Amino acid sequence: MTGDETPNEGDSDAETASPTATEDASEAAETTATETDTETDADSNSESASLEVGVITIAANRSLASDDAGTAIETALEEAGHNLTTREHVAAEHDRVQSIVLRLIERDDVDLVITAGATSIEPDDVVIEAVDPLLDKELTAFRELFTMYAADRIGTRVVAMRTLAGVADGKPVFCLPGNPDATELATEKVILPEATHLIDLARADDAETESAAEPALSDDDDSEDTTSEDADETDTSS
Repeated sequence: MTGDETPNEGDSDAETASPTATEDASEAAETTATETDTETDADSNSESASLEVGVITIAANRSLASDDAGTAIETALEEAGHNLTTREHVAAEHDRVQSIVLRLIERDDVDLVITAGATSIEPDDVVIEAVDPLLDKELTAFRELFTMYAADRIGTRVVAMRTLAGVADGKPVFCLPGNPDATELATEKVILPEATHLIDLARADDAETESAAEPALSDDDDSEDTTSEDADETDTSS
């Protein structure tokens, strides 16, 4: 090609992207990045949200000060960034245990309830029987998971350890043995990793109910507003 020849327009288009196409691609990339960042932030906030936890230990032969099981739960909660709303200690009396667990379930400042102690097969191990009637739904897989983890540590002795887990009034409730190692194991391995997810599931109906209760502008309302505006314009023009 001589210096006087003009470059072919088709060749030029193939080598140079259209400015409009470049801008559109850039905007699309920015939108995608923004949406990804938003989703990541939402997931991070959901996972990092701290929970308000009520802890009850049950035993006749120790006090709150000497309660190693409760201390193990409290330590696990603090290390995971959750808040201990209240920590109480009561004797192994059926009605007393049932009353105090129910009171924590009904508190607005408690998201999760954990008990420790009085879950084995001795005559005064009454927690399972006291708490079970309070549950709306039982989380049967918890017992199996705890047994699996505990068996790795103590072998067949786990057969004497009873546990209970369920949901009451939208709040997960866990009843653990009074052994400090067992409470730490259950709290760290099962309860804390799943607590937020369980709460979200248990309260899904409440969120849907609140959303449904919000007033919405119907098509009829839009039609009435449009008719009213048209009428006003007609009166003004006349």
